[in-house]
Amino acid sequence: MKTVNYLVKRSYTAAYPESLVIRQGTRIRFERKPTEWPGWIWCTVESGKSAWVPEAWVEINGNCCVLKRDYDSRELTVQPGDALEVVFTESGWGWVRNREGREGWVPLDRIDPR
Repeated sequence: MKTVNYLVKRSYTAAYPESLVIRQGTRIRFERKPTEWPGWIWCTVESGKSAWVPEAWVEINGNCCVLKRDYDSRELTVQPGDALEVVFTESGWGWVRNREGREGWVPLDRIDPR
C-alpha cells in the first residue's frame, strides 16, 4: 500500500505501554466495551493479556473470534510537528512510521496530510 506523508497537529501519548502481538488464526475472547472509536473490540488472549483490536480483522463466532491477519496493538507517542508515514488506516487510526523508524497506531484526528 502506498504511504502518505503526514504531520502531527496534536500530541498523542500511547495509552497502553505494553503492546500485544496476536498471530493470524489465533482464537481470542472479545467483548464490546464503550469506546470513542467505533470498529474496535476489546480482546483477551489465552495468557490473559488484552488489547483493542479492529473488528474488521476478526471473524466472530459466539463470544470468541479468530484473527484474520497478524495484529500488533503498539501505539506511538507523537508530538506536534512530527513527520509520519501512514502505512495503512483502520477505523479512525493509522499505523504510522516516524523518521526514526518506530511504528505504531496513532488516532487519525491527531495528524494532517503535508
